[in-house]
Amino acid sequence: MRFIPLDGITSDLSSNQFKTDFKSAHQIGSICLGQHCLYLKKLFKIYYIPYPKITRAYRRVFLVPAKMCCASGNLEVQSIVIESVKGEIANVNLPGERAVQILMEELKEKAPGAEYTCPEKPIEHKPGKSEKSQQAHKSKEQKTR
Repeated sequence: MRFIPLDGITSDLSSNQFKTDFKSAHQIGSICLGQHCLYLKKLFKIYYIPYPKITRAYRRVFLVPAKMCCASGNLEVQSIVIESVKGEIANVNLPGERAVQILMEELKEKAPGAEYTCPEKPIEHKPGKSEKSQQAHKSKEQKTR
């Protein structure tokens, strides 16, 4: 097993400490929660991030359009996003909503300094019809002068 730091964030643990921490970790999907680090398994590599380095973790839901023989609809794909000081470093799909809830509860206990809310997206103000007509009227007045 190779332990690789996620996004270059290293830990003070030795390789033997990583192995014992990983073996005692609680697994939810492809994420393992150890005593010192959060581990992500991918084939023969194990990526880790120490809990103090996690600044934000939140749930993200993707709606995937699906067509079946008799109907169509959207399937929800649950994932968890993990951010550090460097920004978003992991987006991991999980088996369901209950798995995300359990993982978030355990993460809150292990990394209490992190935020667990989704960041707000900036809202762009788009002018309505009346504002567009006022802008057009102003530009016509400027042209006639």
